Amino acid sequence: MTPAYDLSGKVALVTGGTRGIGQAIATALGRQGARVLVSSRKGPAVDETVASLRAAGYAADGIPANVSRLDECQKLIDAALAMAGRVDILVNNAATNPVFGPVENTSPEAFAKIMDVNLRAPFELAKGFLPSMKASGGGAIVNISSIGGLAPEQGLGIYSVSKAALVSLTQVMAKEWGTHGVRANAICPGFIKTDFSQVLWSNEAVMGEVLAHQPISRIGTPEDVAELALFLASPASAFCTGSVYLVDGGYLL
Repeated sequence: MTPAYDLSGKVALVTGGTRGIGQAIATALGRQGARVLVSSRKGPAVDETVASLRAAGYAADGIPANVSRLDECQKLIDAALAMAGRVDILVNNAATNPVFGPVENTSPEAFAKIMDVNLRAPFELAKGFLPSMKASGGGAIVNISSIGGLAPEQGLGIYSVSKAALVSLTQVMAKEWGTHGVRANAICPGFIKTDFSQVLWSNEAVMGEVLAHQPISRIGTPEDVAELALFLASPASAFCTGSVYLVDGGYLL
């Protein structure tokens, strides 16, 4: 274990932590010694992920929560603090996109849900854990945005808007909270093979066009994102805040 990546004694909360990128991040943090609190909407999925992490020898607990709801965000904050006393690392990974197609087809309900999960929840959770981070002398916030937050993706209009706003929110957090030792950084994954992005990578025509354009001609893995998240959560990135990191194989070049 490299000392700069040692998370022994740290408590990390990962939302959307039961599959894909979130599960890979939870595993990476646990591997480096953090006590990982896994959260997601579905209780059975949370239990299964926690059992898997514990079987691998990592310290893990689960807190089911639907972060699209303000009351459940608060319950998640309260439960995490009651369970672990503090949260040193917050990974806002939970995201949703209930629509795919022309932006004008986005209903008010879909718009609200996208913003509630992708933007409001990261803000509420970060704000809720800020006092405990201040009391501990600092913390690390890692917000999972998207390449769509930097260059809007076709068919993912409001999702891209929410992720662009999350990048801006990350920089606001970094600027206002840095004096308290709280760092905030954003990761913008490109085409990563997860259930969430299956509508894209399962389309051969789409992926053929993507891979022809990407300098690194393969689809990304959740672990590609997780290793960067580990860096941003650890002391190795102690002088990094307010930055936006791409994990896209060079797609946006």
